Amino acid sequence: MHGIPILNKPITCYSCQSNAINPTQITQNLLHFHNKTFKFPIFSCHCVNSPVNHPVSEVENQTMATVEDRDRQEVSLLNYPVWQDPSFFKWRKRDAHVPLRCHDTVEGSLKYWHERSKIDLSVSSLAVWDDNAVSAALECASSWVKGLPFVKSLSGYWKFNLASGPSSVPPNFYYSDFRDDAWGTVPVPLNWEMHGYGQPIYTNTDYPFLFNPPHVPAENPTGCYRTYFQIPDEWKGRRILLHFEAADSAFHVWVNGVPVGYSQDSRLPAEFEITQYCYPSGSEKKNILAVQVFRWSDGSYLEDQDHWWLSGIHRDVLLISKPQVFVTDYSFISKLDGDFSHADLQVEVKIDTPAGVPRDRLLTDFTLQAELYDNGKWHGDGSFDLLATKVAEMELVPPASFRFNGYNFTGKIEKPRLWSAEQPNLYTLVVVLKDASGNVVDCESCQVGIRQVTTAYKQLLVNGHPVIIRGVNRHEHHPRLGKTNLESCMVKDLVVMKQYNINAVRNSHYPNHPRWYELCDLFGMYMIDEANIETHGFDNSGPFKHPTKEPTWAGAMLDRVIGMVERDKNHACIISWSLGNEAGYGPNHSSMAGWIRGRDPSRVIHYEGGGSRTSSTDIVCPMYMRVWDIVKIANDPNETRPLILCEYSHAMGNSNGNIDEYWEAIDNTFGLQGGFIWDWVDQGLLKEGLDGKKHWAYGGDFGDSPNDLNFCLNGLTWPDRTPHPALHEVKYLYQPIKFSFKEETLKITNTHFYETTEGLKFVWAITGDGCDLESGLLPVPQIGPQSSHSLELSSGPWHSSYTSSQSEEIFLTLTAKLEKSTRWLEADHVISSAQVQLPPKRELIPHAIKVEPKEGRVRTEKHGELIKIFVQDVSEIVLNDKTGLIESWKVQGTPVMNKGVIPCFWRAITDNDKGGGADSYLSKWKASFLDDVIFINKSCLVKDKTDSVEIAVVFDGVPKTESSSAPKESNILFTVHMTYSIYGSGDVIIDTRVEPRSDLPPLPRIGVEFHLDKSFDRVRWYGKGPFECYPDRKSAAQVAIHDKTVAEMHVPYIVPSECGGRADVRWLTLQNHAGVGIYASIYGSSPPMQMSASYYSTTQLDRAIHDKDLVEGDDIEVHLDHKHMGIGGDDSWTPCVHDKYMIPPVPYAFSIRLCPVTGAISGPDIYSAQQQSS
Repeated sequence: MHGIPILNKPITCYSCQSNAINPTQITQNLLHFHNKTFKFPIFSCHCVNSPVNHPVSEVENQTMATVEDRDRQEVSLLNYPVWQDPSFFKWRKRDAHVPLRCHDTVEGSLKYWHERSKIDLSVSSLAVWDDNAVSAALECASSWVKGLPFVKSLSGYWKFNLASGPSSVPPNFYYSDFRDDAWGTVPVPLNWEMHGYGQPIYTNTDYPFLFNPPHVPAENPTGCYRTYFQIPDEWKGRRILLHFEAADSAFHVWVNGVPVGYSQDSRLPAEFEITQYCYPSGSEKKNILAVQVFRWSDGSYLEDQDHWWLSGIHRDVLLISKPQVFVTDYSFISKLDGDFSHADLQVEVKIDTPAGVPRDRLLTDFTLQAELYDNGKWHGDGSFDLLATKVAEMELVPPASFRFNGYNFTGKIEKPRLWSAEQPNLYTLVVVLKDASGNVVDCESCQVGIRQVTTAYKQLLVNGHPVIIRGVNRHEHHPRLGKTNLESCMVKDLVVMKQYNINAVRNSHYPNHPRWYELCDLFGMYMIDEANIETHGFDNSGPFKHPTKEPTWAGAMLDRVIGMVERDKNHACIISWSLGNEAGYGPNHSSMAGWIRGRDPSRVIHYEGGGSRTSSTDIVCPMYMRVWDIVKIANDPNETRPLILCEYSHAMGNSNGNIDEYWEAIDNTFGLQGGFIWDWVDQGLLKEGLDGKKHWAYGGDFGDSPNDLNFCLNGLTWPDRTPHPALHEVKYLYQPIKFSFKEETLKITNTHFYETTEGLKFVWAITGDGCDLESGLLPVPQIGPQSSHSLELSSGPWHSSYTSSQSEEIFLTLTAKLEKSTRWLEADHVISSAQVQLPPKRELIPHAIKVEPKEGRVRTEKHGELIKIFVQDVSEIVLNDKTGLIESWKVQGTPVMNKGVIPCFWRAITDNDKGGGADSYLSKWKASFLDDVIFINKSCLVKDKTDSVEIAVVFDGVPKTESSSAPKESNILFTVHMTYSIYGSGDVIIDTRVEPRSDLPPLPRIGVEFHLDKSFDRVRWYGKGPFECYPDRKSAAQVAIHDKTVAEMHVPYIVPSECGGRADVRWLTLQNHAGVGIYASIYGSSPPMQMSASYYSTTQLDRAIHDKDLVEGDDIEVHLDHKHMGIGGDDSWTPCVHDKYMIPPVPYAFSIRLCPVTGAISGPDIYSAQQQSS
């Protein structure tokens, strides 16, 4: 920075264009701050449009001189590193307030909101996630000001230069005559790293720069922006505000060379009045807007959230025009009576006036009105009188409220339509300012909901009801745009959330784009709005004191809370304010909580830091607390607050196991009211590889250091909002219509607090051994909120099919579907579903093979190490008696199996397997060499029997480093006995007995694998599905016959891992397009198995670090597991699989059946014949 600009020519006033003011008239305006004095030349021009003192403006053809600070013995604000002073976080910013709409008619306000509410399912289909998103973001920013005649978007391509640090910023770049021809451009809004400037950095807790608070490195990438604008002719005589929705992390701003302000807080607006610095409307001269953004500032120490560090102007920049006297802020509060049939309304309004206008005389020259309109009376086509929908007109009540320091209005409304997530009824509030002649001077408006949030003993109540929070945490994230938002993508988020029964969102961990709140109001989504405060990296801060205990940080922390509350206070969706995340606990939190309670007693306060049970929080809100611990707190009579998990069920990769146990506790424990899953979306960024193909990238992929690798990939969806398989489990556990079965009785419960089951149809279907028997509509009377309907299973319409069926397993599936399309969901969308296995009608006998004489004998041939087994002209199996493995299996001459059957006790590592460092499952497995086991054939005996050939193989499982064919006893990890019984029917029964060494850790799996030719890619199975499921995440999956291709079985987690498994499988077939293939099933008394089939080997899944690195092999690797360890998910940094899903190192025995399949016979036919022979 370069000193203070000193005028050496007469000054021109931009409003009146007078240049009669001489430099000698300049006075010095002293800004006293933090024991420093900053001096700025200002002048006075008392023209109508400029009634206040103005800082010096640099105008065209006006030359500027600079004087060094030491010569002037002054300190210039622009020379002082304010970005490293926690006490200095804003300068010349207007007070925080609600978003301004700036209409000049009531009709204009109502029409604007009518159009803005026309959001439906179709908008989500417009969401784009690739390079097209950049142009879409600019179009979106422009569309957001549609219908606002006094708001102008400055979005577009701005001139841009990225300096290595503040000291390298081009001198005087903010002047209009500065030559920026050599500069590049960057879209605004957009993080500059997403346009090729610098690199994204991902860390979880570590600061990405030298930890030395409040200082940041001298090498501090600093973005310099320049753009031009003109004031529209229609804005003549009005005041001009410059509004930045958000920029990361701190910035100075100039208009026509004059410094107009400074701001910190990367997620809240900064607004400056620039009337006196602009060429007026009608001028041919263009105004130059220049912005200098620092990547790092002392504010960065308060923004250590677990997400990407991205910089620049990432939300919209607006010009706002207001009359000389205007509505600058207002609040809406509703208070309901005991039976919620009557609402008292309170509106408080702030008016901005030019300096010198006495506030007590304002209402002698102006009139204020506050009116409420009912959106429920609006029609979609707009062919109606908007003004006729007014339902309340509030009266001005003197004196003004001291809490808000504004004008206070009160009103009443009878039988209001209440807002809730189930029924998001909205009204439009319009605040009107009129002059003495009754002409409208200014209109402000917003959509509001009438609802009440309170607490009772261990309960959070919305409109008197203890709502259940079925929530997710959500970062603002776009894989191509970073922190920039598209409306279509926000709508996509909400549509998918609604489709999967999510009713609440926590804005983790900062205030979001203003449109997000409007959409949540409209869709019906409970929200925790969170202040942009996280100091996780201070947890091991050594000699540095924690900001929450330091007075020097108090102002900045409180300012962030104030900015959030004042901007968002009128949104019905917000039921709780949050003081931030993982920022310790201290006096500054008490101060913030105290301010909120005084400012807004209509909501509760949330804060987890300091142990989740401090006095600053109104709800107990732990993160990742185990099920038994939350139940313990809920049962503590001394804890009177409700418990809502602010984070739980860490969705990193193949995860979210055990989540059903949380909901078993929540549904059955008073005082537990739900929680927010971590988190919504994988925060992968789109990156082009060396091959030119795009893929999702994570920490370290951009050369960023430090980084926390893929810890940013914790979502229930991929970056493009495609659901992970775990989201099906969430939908099932979050479903509002519950089906329960007890003692031959079906009970259907409507857990809603407002909605009945009107508009739903109930469908039943009954299957026998996976095959459809019958289905139809279930006549169910309308079930009211918090009510149930029961019927005896024996009286249901499925009963005749059940009694007549000869099937071994009979399942009844019930589904609640939408009868008609709604705004967000299509007709036949499944709201809730459940499946129950009906009681068996006969004793179940273990399966056995019955061979008919006509099926002929099995013929064997010995060729050196190879044993060839021929079964008629259908099947040929070649087994190597040295290795004990099948080397090939042909069906009708077609090669099917080319490797197998191999014992397998290892799985591709999941993220949760890695959690816990030295105590992780992975560490213990590797320490026991489970990742590197080979199986040595200890013996292979062949025995001809009357109806079969029996081959008994004994394997020793040893570490691969064990080179001897006769390993030491102490090195044997497993002894495996496998007996093949090959029948003339073509069946191969494999009886397996596994004896692990007793000192091994719990095992990843107990099973076998084999490899098929790649052409056998059609998979059909009878078991849980159709989506991926595992022993501890299978509540949502239903037992049926499912069909997929091998390619569809793969789940493309961004970091490859164990994936694609299906639980509780009875049988499966893998066939080629001619129908030839292999059948596999459980046998004897063996329980259903875990199954997977993949083009990618376990080894390849283990070694690849991106899904894009996987290369399809020539084989299909098939796993049939007698036992498969749970995937866990309580968190991802400790061993978290629950005991009942562990596999202890004890002996196991199981049997499977393999047999050839041709096009003439199907899996169900084989399974049915197997049952009949039992």
